[in-house]
Amino acid sequence: MKKVLLASAALFALAAPASAADLAARPYTKAPMAPMASVYNWTGFYLGLVGGGAWEDTSGSPKMQGGFVGGTAGYNWQTGNVVFGLETDAAWADVSASAAGVVFVPGVGGIPASVSSKTDAMGTVRGRIGWAVNNVLLYGTGGYAWIDNKITATLGGASVSDSKFHSGWTVGAGVEAYIAPQWSVKGEYLYRSLGGETYFGAVNTGTLNLHTVQLGVNYHFGAPVVAKY
Repeated sequence: MKKVLLASAALFALAAPASAADLAARPYTKAPMAPMASVYNWTGFYLGLVGGGAWEDTSGSPKMQGGFVGGTAGYNWQTGNVVFGLETDAAWADVSASAAGVVFVPGVGGIPASVSSKTDAMGTVRGRIGWAVNNVLLYGTGGYAWIDNKITATLGGASVSDSKFHSGWTVGAGVEAYIAPQWSVKGEYLYRSLGGETYFGAVNTGTLNLHTVQLGVNYHFGAPVVAKY
């Protein structure tokens, strides 16, 4: 029994220094830090580009339709998850419709005739209110809308045009999301109702209603991203 105890003590004495040396040789490794989470703050000024398509809300034919592209500017205020904003946009447009036929003139016969209506500019000034979930904002929007429209009538080889500025209102909704620290993209639907105007001193268009769907990209100034552990 004494021999067994002596042998065990000898083995322990030999192993202990080796274990201590092995522990001393191991480098100290600091535990990795938890990754930082990015928290987005929507408050601030932004500029962007916007483009999309528009079509007239009518059951008749022909109906105005086409596309537009332009710029936008706005400012957001965030309190908690609620975001308030003001936004304006203006765009070059090619939203049009035309009709052609023949006008019969006594003693002359049929003369080719056509009438076309074209919106070549459009825009809005709107308020926005939405709910932000970090980098995603769901919002409703509404305010003032305008278009610059021209009607051209052609009879034979002669044509005459008249341009009018239509004002009205718009309402819609959209979603916007940050895709980088200062860049966001958005998709938006707007219903625009424009008041009628009298062309050539005699022809009143009545109310013009448009559906528009648009996509945009915005650059946000300042520092919208806050790092949080």
